[in-house]
Amino acid sequence: MVMVKGTKKQKKQKSIKRKWRKDDFELTLLATPTLIWYILFSFLPMFGIIIAFKKYVTFPGKGFLYNLFNSEWVGFDNFRYLIKSNTIFVLLRNTIGYNLIFIILGIIVPVTLAIMISLIYSKRKSKTYQTMMFFPHFMSWVVVSYFVYAFLSMDKGVFNNVLSLFGNDTIKWYMESKYWPYILIFMQLWKTVGYNMVIYLASIAGISSQLYEAAVIDGASKWQQIKYITLPSLKTIVIMMFILNVGRILNSDFGLFYQITRGIPGSLYNVASTLDTYVYTALRSASPIGMTAAATFFQSVTGCITILLANWIVRKIDNENAII
Repeated sequence: MVMVKGTKKQKKQKSIKRKWRKDDFELTLLATPTLIWYILFSFLPMFGIIIAFKKYVTFPGKGFLYNLFNSEWVGFDNFRYLIKSNTIFVLLRNTIGYNLIFIILGIIVPVTLAIMISLIYSKRKSKTYQTMMFFPHFMSWVVVSYFVYAFLSMDKGVFNNVLSLFGNDTIKWYMESKYWPYILIFMQLWKTVGYNMVIYLASIAGISSQLYEAAVIDGASKWQQIKYITLPSLKTIVIMMFILNVGRILNSDFGLFYQITRGIPGSLYNVASTLDTYVYTALRSASPIGMTAAATFFQSVTGCITILLANWIVRKIDNENAII
């Protein structure tokens, strides 16, 4: 009996030794800076979410932690105030609506362009097109906003000068809300399509050329090669990008909506305001900080739920392509 216990103990020690190897130590050492970064800048700030459940008050001469712990608990009052406000439906409509369009077009357009560029025989032309499409990704929205203003300015804008040249009336672009959904969608595509296209192009480059050679031998046309080889090979990366984008469906690109519209004037509020711009303007005003914290907390929780829901739906349809 003693020998049996001794054998089990030895096996357990051997099992522990097998689990921890030199490679594990080296990988852990490499991951340590990233782990510290995440603890400091991703997990510790999460402590501040309790502001959403408090009536945060600043006490004279006291620090943030003192103010936080001594402020009154208000439960879900900040959330109730946010939901009952007149603007919440406009904010949700704009945030979710624009993101749905961005997700759909953000898959269709880059995939189409990636397939078209992959079919170009000239490597020099292919690299030139990739660079031209990728370049907008590196430009700041602040810089882009001045270019947009140069086109849409009331008195000196390029578009109004062209309209005047042909005898048409000029347009007060920053006062007419009906044009801005199209302008915002176009600008979002202009800035992001090149970056997304490169991701899909890298996936296409990873497809075995033997598949295409076999298809050519069988007499497949270019369209049939795309339909039966390229698109099925891109399915995994498309699903992954879809799930990740769905997780940010309540977030918006602050620079796009705030900078391009030059601070969201009142005439454009119904078509350009989102939850992120609301939080920014609320922080600059006298609004209670608990309300803005409630809005961002609502965004985070909803984003987590939507990404899990999207992953669950994908798992039900195709278990192999689920990412969680």
